[in-house]
Amino acid sequence: MIHRTALLVAAFALLASTLFAQAPAWQIDSAHSAAQFAVTHMMVSTVRGQFNKLTGTVNWDGKSFSSASVEVVIDTASVDTREAKRDDHLRSADFFDVAKFPTMTFKSTRIEPAGQGRLRMTGDMTMRGVTRPVVFEVSGPTPAIKDMGGNLRAGASATTTINRKEFGLLWNRTLDAGGVVVGDEVTVTVDIELVSRPAAPATK
Repeated sequence: MIHRTALLVAAFALLASTLFAQAPAWQIDSAHSAAQFAVTHMMVSTVRGQFNKLTGTVNWDGKSFSSASVEVVIDTASVDTREAKRDDHLRSADFFDVAKFPTMTFKSTRIEPAGQGRLRMTGDMTMRGVTRPVVFEVSGPTPAIKDMGGNLRAGASATTTINRKEFGLLWNRTLDAGGVVVGDEVTVTVDIELVSRPAAPATK
């Protein structure tokens, strides 16, 4: 039984590796991906939101993560906390200043295994023109599958915690009873679905 299980695991790993090797360049499927954030509000609750528009590319040969790379671009104007006045404030110069900085980006510099089905991804995050190193804890990527259109698809989820002030998001107000309106630490979670479409046949 153990021998049979080992063979099945090996066959599954070989299949996943083969699928990834066939298509090392992956695009983020924006329709099925989002970047969420969570921050403390008035010291008593957590406000959550997301950016609805993001694009990017993942390169991986299905074998070694040491040569893999990830690039993500987020449209800051797409911020959505389900409250229009708050979203407008976040788009203003007090926070993301979308008129001056329409995007925030992440570019990986190192990806390494961090346990079964997990990775640690280090890279440079740029927000409001400020670039700082961050470390994402990654769950995935999932094994690659083929969709009904013959495209390869895989998914992953990555989480980190940043200090917003380190990126120039300094706005705040002090509460009469002590404390502040907006917390400094922000948890960021990026859920992505990757797609790689088969190459178009060569024309004669």
